[in-house]
Amino acid sequence: MQLIKKYILNFLGRSGSYVFGATIFARLFSFIASLVALKLIDNTELGVVLFAYNIIVFLIPISGFGLHQSLIRYGALLKLKKEKNGLFIYVLKKGILASLIIITLIICASFFIKFKFEGTQLYVIVLSFIILPSFIFEVIRAQFRLQHNNKFFAYTEFSNSTILLLSVFVLSYFFKEIGYTIALLITPLITSFLFIKKLNIDFSSQFKIPFKTTSFWKYGFFTSLSNVVTQLLFVIDILLIGYLQEDAEMITNYRYISLIPFSLLFLPRVFIATDFVAFTEKIYDKVYIYNYVKSYMLFFFLISILIILVSYFFSETILTILDDSFIPFADTFFILMLGIVGIYIFRGLYGNLLSSIGKAEINYYIASVALVLNLISNYYLIPKYGIKGAAITTSILMWFTGVISMIWFWYLYKKMLLKKLG
Repeated sequence: MQLIKKYILNFLGRSGSYVFGATIFARLFSFIASLVALKLIDNTELGVVLFAYNIIVFLIPISGFGLHQSLIRYGALLKLKKEKNGLFIYVLKKGILASLIIITLIICASFFIKFKFEGTQLYVIVLSFIILPSFIFEVIRAQFRLQHNNKFFAYTEFSNSTILLLSVFVLSYFFKEIGYTIALLITPLITSFLFIKKLNIDFSSQFKIPFKTTSFWKYGFFTSLSNVVTQLLFVIDILLIGYLQEDAEMITNYRYISLIPFSLLFLPRVFIATDFVAFTEKIYDKVYIYNYVKSYMLFFFLISILIILVSYFFSETILTILDDSFIPFADTFFILMLGIVGIYIFRGLYGNLLSSIGKAEINYYIASVALVLNLISNYYLIPKYGIKGAAITTSILMWFTGVISMIWFWYLYKKMLLKKLG
């Protein structure tokens, strides 16, 4: 218990309570925003918007070709504030151009895809513009973390979710599914505008990155690809349900049944977001890393037991919060909760540790293998078991990717330490 106590105290010492509180509010507001959309918009129309949105969601991590990911890892290795700020300017300028290129490619590609649901192409085109403000928003948040200013990092999360809730309510009420689409688009744009000045960056300063440019871009690219494929592992269920069952209402059902399990992924993300810069700065300190891993895994093992017990005994009660019509899918809900535990104990930790040692490509390879397995499994299980089949596939792969990440990290980390000593 001393390990857990020390782990929590260190987390709080890095303003983790602010990140935790803001994330709780963000998930709550996002959840309420989803409920508002569900109540104000016809299920079938909402299903079409969600189908298009999920196409864009899995591309958002590649915004800016992943340079915001390079900013976090390489920025943590820089010592001077001037250097960190210079790297921010470089990433912002290059990333905006890269994001515009990605948006153009998505729009062009949409004209060559035959969508099953009417209106999908229009929503894909409109929602593709989320990529630019989302990139700017993530770069700003990354810079706050590099400044060890987790309070403002937390404020960005809280503000973004508040703006999302208000805009979804107002715009969905007056403009239905079109309003909901616009709300998703403008939220990161408004939040970015509010916080960029808080960084106190001199944009006229000159800076040359002290790293190999190819290595810098390669790291961000592979990290973004890994995040895209990982995101696709969550999104692919929605896409395949729509493709194999051709029922927009089933898309909505699965989207909302998975809402609570996927929302619970915020907890490991909170700890990792708070600690990533700290353990990257100390990545060569073997004792520190070993103690961090032991503390993290013990803490989330205990949390996982609690989550499993609650979801097992109260699945139907929890689903009634969404709508009584979701009660028949209680088994699907519990299966997804079992999968979340694999992320809690393994994947959330070791995936980020692999990135911390500069091995982002390993995350990409693991996620790519999982994606292939996902497609194969879902093509068999969805026609046979419906959305429960999608849940079974997702849960198994959550455990698979976590355990494989752990094995690869320890192998590469020990190899890295031996190389440093040699």
